[in-house]
Amino acid sequence: MVRAEALCRERGVRFTEQRKAVLRLVSASDKPISAYELLDQMRDVVKNPAPPTVYRALDFLLEQGLVHKLESLHAYVGCTHPDHPHASQFLICDCCGEVTGVEDAGVTERLRAAGHARGFRTKRPIVEVLGTCAQCIAKQDDCA
Repeated sequence: MVRAEALCRERGVRFTEQRKAVLRLVSASDKPISAYELLDQMRDVVKNPAPPTVYRALDFLLEQGLVHKLESLHAYVGCTHPDHPHASQFLICDCCGEVTGVEDAGVTERLRAAGHARGFRTKRPIVEVLGTCAQCIAKQDDCA
């Protein structure tokens, strides 16, 4: 939270209490968290929170690189490297829900080059790979 506050101050953007509360909840979650789960948890922090409030806070946090949105899960995770812009790849276990962030510059560059070759401008180069994590494989969990 201290690093997020410092980054916002350096960037000259307002890091309001509601934005901080949303970031705290995302960061405290041990799994990706949806906007509506955040809204439910916000009720303990803010009087009568409204969905637009949570979505605006999430949009701000995304814009500042403090969280990532996992499109396939419609959920959010905290960013572990908010101090520099980066593309991320996520390995998502569809058995236990574990999400592992990977930052592979080679993957990012190959995707960017493929898009460029087709006249496509990348906005948010995020890759999500669904599969089974090593722990679930080792436990031979049958999640399907």
